[in-house]
Amino acid sequence: MYRFVMTLCTTLLLLASAPAQAQMPRMELNVGLYRIEAEVAADQANRMQGLMHRRSMPANQGMLFVFPVADRHCMWMRNTFLPLSVAFLDEEGRILNVEDMQPQTENNHCAAGPARFALEMNLGWFSGKGVKSGVRIGGIEKSPRPQ
Repeated sequence: MYRFVMTLCTTLLLLASAPAQAQMPRMELNVGLYRIEAEVAADQANRMQGLMHRRSMPANQGMLFVFPVADRHCMWMRNTFLPLSVAFLDEEGRILNVEDMQPQTENNHCAAGPARFALEMNLGWFSGKGVKSGVRIGGIEKSPRPQ
């Protein structure tokens, strides 16, 4: 019984100390024939949290970052355990550039021009689908307003 209680207490302590994952709204995006289910980080707290502390992400899911102004935004991978590719998008959802990012690094990965959005997907998703600069991500116009 003592061992069970100690195991239970340890488990509860680990759960309590794990970072909470905020529930973010979701929306559907598309590029060509490919459908993307994206969590949307439209406020500062969600943009800062991003995909930190996650251990996996399904193949056609990602995270859309909605920025208040178009600028040369940069991303990094502090406390992010997943290798990711990020596409920086202009006001109309056209890809400016795609950058590959390695887990738990602090290198800056920046937009090639003024970006209003960034879409993070599993590493290689864009290149594996032949999605490059100039391609438009559909559904961006339905994204929530940034806060």
